Parts: sequence; structure tokens; C-alpha cells
Amino acid sequence: MSAPVFIARLIGPVFVAVGVGVLFNLGHYAALVQEAVRSPMMIYFAGVMALAAGLAILNCYRAWTADWRVVVTVFGWLMIIGGVMRIVLPRLTAGLATTIYSGPAAMAIVGVIALVIGGYLSFEGYRR
Repeated sequence: MSAPVFIARLIGPVFVAVGVGVLFNLGHYAALVQEAVRSPMMIYFAGVMALAAGLAILNCYRAWTADWRVVVTVFGWLMIIGGVMRIVLPRLTAGLATTIYSGPAAMAIVGVIALVIGGYLSFEGYRR
């Protein structure tokens, strides 16, 4: 099994589960985000985990192809950028999260995006 297929099989279903969870529990997830951004330790830990996961993805696969596999590369880079931002600029990250995830409508958008990305990666990963 190739690296992008393995990564898609790993993160696709996780995103589907997160997307469904967010859509079924909008208020709960909005409260969860608000609580997390008030904890400097949580922001730091999330940054370290995102950075490590992004580096792991790009160490396994980092090709800029003209097909679905580029989503894996872009996702790896976004995780690295997000991780570094949480570690280097925690207050800015907390402010952005508070603004972006300010209510149930915003959480619904996040849930739909996660569901679409997860569904696409799952389809590409498991269709073979």
C-alpha cells in the first residue's frame, strides 16, 4: 500500500467521525473549543501534536501531484503551520479560535468541511 493511500485511510475516517460528531453536537463542540482556548497547556499540547503529525505525514509523502494525493501533502503542510502557530503564537491562536468558532453556525460549517474532506479521503483511500 502506498503512503498517500495509507494516510488517507488513517485520517479520512477520523475526519468523518469528527464531522458527524460536530454536526450532531454543535453546542457541545462549541463549548469544548471555548474551554480549550482558555487553557495555555491545551493550546501548546495541540500545537506539538499537530506539528508532529504534520511532520510524520510529510516525511512519508510530500509530492505535489495533479491528483487527489496532493490533498495529503497540503494537509501535512497545514498541520505543520497550525502546530507552529500554536507553539509560537498561542495568544493569537486563542483569539482566532474564539472568533472563528464563535457559535453553532460556525461549528456547523466546520463539521461539514470535516465531513467532506474525510469522506473524500476515505473514498480515495478505500476505493482500491
